Amino acid sequence: MKIAFVLFDGLTFLDFAGFYDVINRLNFFEPTKGSTWETCAMTDQVTDESGLTLQVDRVKPDLGEYDMVFVPGGLGTRKLRFDEAFVGWLKQAEKVPMKVSVCTGSLLLGAAGFLSGKKATTHPNVYDLLQPYADEVIQTRIVKDGNVITAGGVATSIDLGIYVLGLLAGQEAAENVKRQIDYPYVMQGVIEV
Repeated sequence: MKIAFVLFDGLTFLDFAGFYDVINRLNFFEPTKGSTWETCAMTDQVTDESGLTLQVDRVKPDLGEYDMVFVPGGLGTRKLRFDEAFVGWLKQAEKVPMKVSVCTGSLLLGAAGFLSGKKATTHPNVYDLLQPYADEVIQTRIVKDGNVITAGGVATSIDLGIYVLGLLAGQEAAENVKRQIDYPYVMQGVIEV
């Protein structure tokens, strides 16, 4: 499993960090040992919406070479979905087996055409912005439609990480990680199409 974390200026840090903190534990479990990941962006560093600067691993790699592409949300998505260079780069992930987003990252998946004919979700405040991109916007926390998984608002990033880890490494692994991170919540609002 080779994972690309797609980062950009104006991302919400917790969208990225919540998912990353869970999913980087894939190597703890036999079925997913050997998983690798890289942070990827159009530039060698990005700044989140609060001013935190992050150095990325790779600048504009071919996203088609990954097994999973993860896109966080943030205020930067509002303009970025109309940025032809960024959307063109993201479209390289068309044949990637698993495309995952949290919060308004789904707007970017949508702009790349990955939500066409699919059900999806996003942050509850912007369901209307997602509607032009998806077949149906479902007001819930996580929607899995085929090989595309979208998730709701910021804190959902942790649920999403646990959910995806469970798909890849098994439910026992997911429960193990919940104990490791002292996560007492029961996942709710998961719709699989």
